[in-house]
Formats: sequence, structure tokens, C-alpha cells
Amino acid sequence: MLIRPAHPDDHDALLDIWLRSVRATHTFLTEADVQSLLPAVRDVALVKLQLSVLTTDDHQPVGFLGMSGNKIEALFLAPEFLRRGGGRLLVEHAQSRHPTLYVDVNEQNPDARRFYEALGFIVQGRSQLDAHQRPFPLLHLCRSTTSDRPPNSFSNPSTSST
Repeated sequence: MLIRPAHPDDHDALLDIWLRSVRATHTFLTEADVQSLLPAVRDVALVKLQLSVLTTDDHQPVGFLGMSGNKIEALFLAPEFLRRGGGRLLVEHAQSRHPTLYVDVNEQNPDARRFYEALGFIVQGRSQLDAHQRPFPLLHLCRSTTSDRPPNSFSNPSTSST
């Protein structure tokens, strides 16, 4: 698998990956919830975030990472590529550029929490509502490769649900 910057012509493939991934991993969301999030992902996240695309060796997108500064705002893999090391590669790619990383994880998504904790992320705080003020609690996690410990309380505002 390879990682490259996103190109404008990746947009539809990345949106498809997001949709299929959310439906496979965010089982606490209804289809109406997914559809309500779709415009924000399509029109904002995939346009404004710094995107890195995970591809197969033949350059087909199979996942992506969206960053805003040192915060992971999106990390999604095509369902058929889950648990094959691509998520770890994307996080390591981000960590190579930012010594401290932040991410918000839906509390109702225990697999995502286990994934990030296995990579050394530590829960720094919790919000009762998600970034859209819906009752989907978020856990705020941090991972640092510097000798300094991450701050004791989460200081980055939550802007998404990963």
C-alpha cells in the first residue's frame, strides 16, 4: 500500500469509501444520520482538510486520512481493507509530520477506540455531544512522540466525529 496526497479527481472515490466505511463501522448511526452527515463530508471535509490517500499498489484509493493541523479529523478505510494495516500506516504518516496528534472518537465506536489506544493514544477528555451537537459522545485522544507528556486536559475543540 502507498500513501499520496489527494487529487481533485479522488473526490468521488473518497466519498464512496467514507460512505461504505461509516455504514460498516458506525453501527450506532441510522441511515438518516449518515445522510445528514453526507453534505458536510462531501462539501467541507473532502474539500478543506489536508487529505492523504491510501492506495493499493495499482494506485486505487482504499482509504484516506484528513488532517486539520495536528488533529486527525477523518480516517476511513474501505471495509474490505479494514484490519490490514492501512489505518496504522496513515496514522504513522501523520505522526511523521506532527509530533503530537489529536483525534476525537465516537464513544459508541469501541473498535475505533481500541485501534487508537493500540497505537498509543490516550484519552484526554470526553464531550457529551458530537461536533454537530447530537447525542453521540466523543472521546478526545492524544498521542505524542516527544519526551513531553501530552497536556492533562484536551485543549483542541472537537470538530468532527471519527
